Parts: sequence; structure tokens; C-alpha cells
Amino acid sequence: MSQQAAFEGAGPIRAGHELPLDQLTDWLRRHAPNLGELQKVSQFNGGQSNPTYRLDTATGACVLRRKPTGVVLKGAHAVEREFKVISALRQADFPVPAPLALCEDEAVIGSPFYLMEMVEGRIFWTPTLPSLTPAQRSAHFETLNATIARLHALDVAAIGLDDYGRPGNFFARQIARWSRQYLEDDLAGRDPNMDRLVAWLPEHAPPDDGSVAVVHGDFRADNAVFAPDRAEVRAVLDWELSTLGHPMGDFTYHLMMYRLPPHMIGGFAGADLTALGIPTEADYLAAYCERVGRTPPTPQELRFYMAFNMFRLAAIFHGIKGRIARGTASSVHAQTMADNLAELAALAWAQTETTS
Repeated sequence: MSQQAAFEGAGPIRAGHELPLDQLTDWLRRHAPNLGELQKVSQFNGGQSNPTYRLDTATGACVLRRKPTGVVLKGAHAVEREFKVISALRQADFPVPAPLALCEDEAVIGSPFYLMEMVEGRIFWTPTLPSLTPAQRSAHFETLNATIARLHALDVAAIGLDDYGRPGNFFARQIARWSRQYLEDDLAGRDPNMDRLVAWLPEHAPPDDGSVAVVHGDFRADNAVFAPDRAEVRAVLDWELSTLGHPMGDFTYHLMMYRLPPHMIGGFAGADLTALGIPTEADYLAAYCERVGRTPPTPQELRFYMAFNMFRLAAIFHGIKGRIARGTASSVHAQTMADNLAELAALAWAQTETTS
């Protein structure tokens, strides 16, 4: 099955993710009466962390994102933060779904949740965008590049997000956070390359240059809704990992697509970029740096960025493995992510030994 077929659309609610429809219907009547009566609920096939549902109502469709029930790691799955950031970004005219309502009362459906607009459009679950021509593909990659550059150019104070995270020492704090989550999740076990990276990364982080931006944390083609007929991003989705951070750290997470193998989410290493119309890694990085007015990273800095981001993604896979053990994994594809953990950790460690 292709990634597109596996992840797109919504289907029946999966076992363990059922919603108490009577309580939800009552809450909607009181807090979102303009939506009309709830008619149908289905669960989206994509997504790895926060269970996400399509609500069909008398006036159309909207999306519900909830924190998983059961035991979750401290600081994870903060849907309240997602609601805050998309509210601010919507006001700043950045492409995100319109926020509709937030419920922090766990008694309603068993965990906090929020509602947002259902943005219609096209999501490319396969990172090489195989249904497009080379010229169309080139335009879509150009748009992705411009969109993340636009995010990083926003004035965090002017849009009311200066308290959305702690400025400064971004890499040190992120390394500490993901190392802690990895080390504390006993149910997911340990990996030798992850252990090596926990020690290597703090010793090789570049000096803090004071750069602060709203960072998405998981910027990929499949977290963007494109217009169905042109290279326009209508909405950027999945803001669970967003915070204030270093823009180059966020962009190089996106840049990992060039180095991840095709069977890992978001990767196309080894693809014939020229034939596909996809810019080279160097050209894509240069285009971003020109847009935001940054000097491109040195080979040593890029080595760190790639190792850091692959470690971070591997820590996320490790967390998914732990959620499987706890019975709280939200995606039917969670086991595939967990199975890729060792390979990704090895690839992350390999970045520390490269010269470019």
C-alpha cells in the first residue's frame, strides 16, 4: 500500500479512541452552537500523537484534536498550546486552520480537546509528490520553502507569542528535553546509538546566536494542505511540537527529507532529483537562507543540525514505541514508526561522522 493510500482520509474510530458522543454533543450545543447538530464522527488515518477526528455537522465539517487518554509523558500532547499558536498565527494571516473552540475540561470526553476549521485541499503523503509533473513539483517545493521562511520571519512579540517558549539556548534545552524523555521511558527500552547521541550532542552544539522564531517542529509536505490545483499552501497542520526556538534548527528538520530513506516518513534519499524537478539539498538550503537573510551553515554546523534532528525524530519514534506499550498510540501506523527506531538512530549517529 502506498503512503498516500495508507494515510489519507478518515475512517471508523479505532479501538481505544472512542468518544462519548452524548457528552460531546451536549458540549457542542453549549459551546459551538453555530456548528449545528453533530451527525457523524470519523477518525483521520494520519497522525501519530494526538488522536484527530472529523466531525460532520449540520453546517459542514470541522476537526477535533484531543490529548490521548491514559498515562502520557510530562509536557507531551499539549493541545492547549496548539490552540494558542494557531489562534495567534491565524491573526497574523499565516496559513493555519481557523480555531473554533477549546475545552480544557477532561470530564467532557476524557481529555482536553479543541475544534478547528476543516481546510479542504490536497495533502501529499508521499514526499516526492508523485502525482505532479516536474514543473509542478518544483513549484510546490518552492512554496514549502517560502512558507517555512515566512513562519520564521514573524515577529513573535508582535503576534503575541513572546511567552510561547523560553528564548535562548534552544539546542541545549531541546537536547535535554528529548534525552530526558528517551531515558525516562523505560517501557520503550534503550538503543546504543541513542545513548551515544545523548553524550555527543551537548558537546557539539553551536553557540547560541540569539535567533528566536516560532518553530513548527515537524514541518513536512504531509503537514501542509495545498490548494487542489496550484502550488499554494492553504494551511499548515500539526503544531504539537511548536515552540519558540532557533529557526535553522527547525528548517534543517525539514531538510532531513533529503537524507531519510523512502520507507521513513518524509524521506526521499536516493531519488533522482533532477528527473523529479526537486531542488538539490544545497539549493533548497540556499533558497531558505536567502529568504530569511541568514548565512548558510558551515559543514560542521550542518553535521550537528542533521544529527540533532534525526536524534529528535528518533526520540519521537521511541515515544511512539512507549505509547504502544502503554496502549495509547493513536495511529494505525505507529508500529511501523517504532520498528524504524534502530535504523533511524544509526543514521543519526552516522551524521556525526560526515564532513558535509
